[in-house]
Amino acid sequence: MFKKPLWLPTQEHIESAQLTQFARYAIEKNGLNVNNWADFYQWSIDRIDQFWSTVWDFFQILAAQRGDEVTRSTSHDFILRWFPESQLNYAQNLLYRADCADEDIALGFYSENGEKIFLSWRELRDQVRVCADSMKAAGVGKGDRVASILTARPEATVAFLATASIGAIWCACSPEFGAKAMLDRLGQVSPKLIFLIDGYHYNGKNYDCSDKGSQLVNGLTSLEKVVYVKTIFSNHNDCLVSLNDVVDWSDWMTSSSDDPVFFEQFPFEHPLTIVFTSGTTGEPKCIVHSAGGILLQHLKEHVLHADIVKGSRVFYYTTCSWMMWNWLVGSLAAGATTYSYDGYPFAEKNRVFFRLITDEKFTHVGLSAKWIHHCAAENIKPLKKHDLSSVRFFFSTGSVLSPDGFRYVYENFKRDVCLGSISGGTDILSCFVLSNPILPVFPGEIQCAGLGMSVQVFDDASLPCTGIPGELVCTKPFPSMPVGFWGDEDNERYYKTYFERYPGVWCHGDYCEKTERSTFIILGRSDATLKPSGVRIGTAEIYNCLHHFPAIASAVAIGQPWKNDERIVLFVKMQDGFEFDEQMSSKIRSHLATHASPRHVPAKILSVPDVPRTHNSKLAELAVRAVVLGDEVPNIDALDNPEVLEVFKGLEELSVD
Repeated sequence: MFKKPLWLPTQEHIESAQLTQFARYAIEKNGLNVNNWADFYQWSIDRIDQFWSTVWDFFQILAAQRGDEVTRSTSHDFILRWFPESQLNYAQNLLYRADCADEDIALGFYSENGEKIFLSWRELRDQVRVCADSMKAAGVGKGDRVASILTARPEATVAFLATASIGAIWCACSPEFGAKAMLDRLGQVSPKLIFLIDGYHYNGKNYDCSDKGSQLVNGLTSLEKVVYVKTIFSNHNDCLVSLNDVVDWSDWMTSSSDDPVFFEQFPFEHPLTIVFTSGTTGEPKCIVHSAGGILLQHLKEHVLHADIVKGSRVFYYTTCSWMMWNWLVGSLAAGATTYSYDGYPFAEKNRVFFRLITDEKFTHVGLSAKWIHHCAAENIKPLKKHDLSSVRFFFSTGSVLSPDGFRYVYENFKRDVCLGSISGGTDILSCFVLSNPILPVFPGEIQCAGLGMSVQVFDDASLPCTGIPGELVCTKPFPSMPVGFWGDEDNERYYKTYFERYPGVWCHGDYCEKTERSTFIILGRSDATLKPSGVRIGTAEIYNCLHHFPAIASAVAIGQPWKNDERIVLFVKMQDGFEFDEQMSSKIRSHLATHASPRHVPAKILSVPDVPRTHNSKLAELAVRAVVLGDEVPNIDALDNPEVLEVFKGLEELSVD
């Protein structure tokens, strides 16, 4: 079907884009004979050593040494050692690579309760130095794990960069996690030090973290030091009663030394952070990411694919446990000012982000597809009250942004903007497919595969395909692949997770379509794919159609075994003030049959008061399916609202007897 682009870059956009500057640099440096995006992308995946070497040189990575080797083979065909002779420091590159002026703002922070904090580059650099000195004085060093239970405050960025600067390994959970969920993750990695917040503010309420903090610290027998960050309950010390070796953040951040910061140099693959999967299918995986791989990949994505430059103002709504926080902080290496927000995203009648854009003149704004769809359902038209003229890029991720969601942004946010739907994951701490400042934007489609990322879609015969849904795969190695899983000494779990289905090819677990114009449409997670009559249907295909109905707040679709086949069951949560009835059910069925296909029409549509989500607001489709089938839900603590699963138990309408 022909689609009209929603946005086309002007010739001026194309000429000024950092991607264009990089292409010219790469062509001259390597003697390339390419004159369009498709050929340039093909070079980046055909000559991965040459491409990533050019990326390093273009960005002038700060390093004690680089060496001549770009990759070195290992015993596994897909696993390479990247820049094996190099020595660098991740924090040094974020703090000094762009050579930002001391007095310019590096970090901006806002809280729902009105708190504002700004740090200049001088203040950020000084605080990282002091925090690192305190870590070393506490006996924390190379390879030690540093845990964080913090909101997306400046303290989190300072502690993260201090951790990286001394070669320790950062591990974060969000304060809204339950104590067991935190222990399930941090207990696997045995942290030596933890940064612990007293509480947080969300949707008009203060939440006290003292009890879960005590449970967590008492359960982590490896801890030697606790740094307590007081924000809301400034006089509330219950958390400290049962803890030893506790120091307040303000005391931690005092240093008598004025010595200049020293950045020890580490190998490219030295661990930077351990990130945790949601755990909805079992014990959370502890994925170890390298400092060099993440630095290089993020610079490529930020500067080339998002046109983030020195002085850009980058905002992303994210918690510290979501990979997008690492992505946001990483933009410091490009010289950007990063902005974060802690609190309810729908505050101020869903206008808090629009106010911040107007006040702070953000150039790059990252939001979730869920938030955009909510704005559309509420028919919010920000241009009537807010100035969004500063925004050059909107980013959407977390779930699939529907074609209607794309149109809503262009009709109600801004027309002259690149809407970058991006998709990757915790597994790579970066993107497989993402935005591109020199390509058009089509509704419901992601603009391109990332440079250096050999992304394909495999059909049922394990062959590359276009125009039909299949498995998203990557057929060549890339630097931001995990170093491994923590505790997986022989890499057995690592190989099984990504390479079992297609030996020698990374299988990401996304159900996807590559179009004839090499854009991508994400259709949902492969393990949640529906299969009525053996036909694979991505759940996002159904959810995209449901955005046509403003009365529907959210929904979850599952496949239920039925008479030697599978039937689709759809659960819908209605907006306040609306009721689900037969007329609504009929409208849903008719719309799906017309705008998707008759196979997309659910056999059953049921109303529920809520749907379960993970702590990162992703739909827990597999948990719903497990409950409906009478199976045990693995690691229920991975859910933000596990209590709602009760409504899916023993439903008479779904009896198979």
